[in-house]
Amino acid sequence: MSFFKRLWGYIKTLFRTTAERAMDPEIEIEQAIQEARSQDQKLRNQAAKIIAHRTQIEAKIERSADEVGEAREMAKQALMRAEEAKAAGDTEGMEKWTRAAQSLAMKLQAAENNLTGLKEQYEIAVTQAESAKKAVEQNAMRLQELAAKRMELVGRLEQAKMQEAVNKAVESIGASMEVEAPSLDKVQEKIDSRLANAQARAELREATPEGAETELREAISVAQADAKLEELKAELGL
Repeated sequence: MSFFKRLWGYIKTLFRTTAERAMDPEIEIEQAIQEARSQDQKLRNQAAKIIAHRTQIEAKIERSADEVGEAREMAKQALMRAEEAKAAGDTEGMEKWTRAAQSLAMKLQAAENNLTGLKEQYEIAVTQAESAKKAVEQNAMRLQELAAKRMELVGRLEQAKMQEAVNKAVESIGASMEVEAPSLDKVQEKIDSRLANAQARAELREATPEGAETELREAISVAQADAKLEELKAELGL
């Protein structure tokens, strides 16, 4: 079982390595940029929701504070009415306004509790909003760094392509010279063969009567030419 597991791991590694070699570096760079931009947009959307939540809590705090103020004022009014009824000896009115004051006090307590809870939520929301904005800023810087790195990598990739083209041209020239060299050697062999053959024929000719006769004629011609030159020099007074 372990053998097949190792074999499967080897196959996966081989496939991944082959796929990575086959991928175009320029396409990989563009994919990295697109993924980073997509992540940046998602992060901005999430941050916007967090900041909007903080703003909504701010509005709720304002409304809750108004409710607390209104409930407090009405409870005070109810207490004053109850006291006025008590001073006037109006027992029924005193009980009525006292019950109203109690109801308003309960409402005030609920409003204050709600306001306290909203303020606690607001503190958390503020912290979350600041963290979200900081994350967006950091990711924006990372995206800029990635864009700068992309320019650098694209430049290096172009340099690599140019060097590869030069290397290919140099290799092509070397291959051409290697192909042509044997043909020049053959030409030289042919020339050396013809020269050796001619020299051999000359040696054979000199060794025959015909060759001796030819050599003698050449010597006579040279002697006659020298005599003619002396005659011309005498005429010229040289």
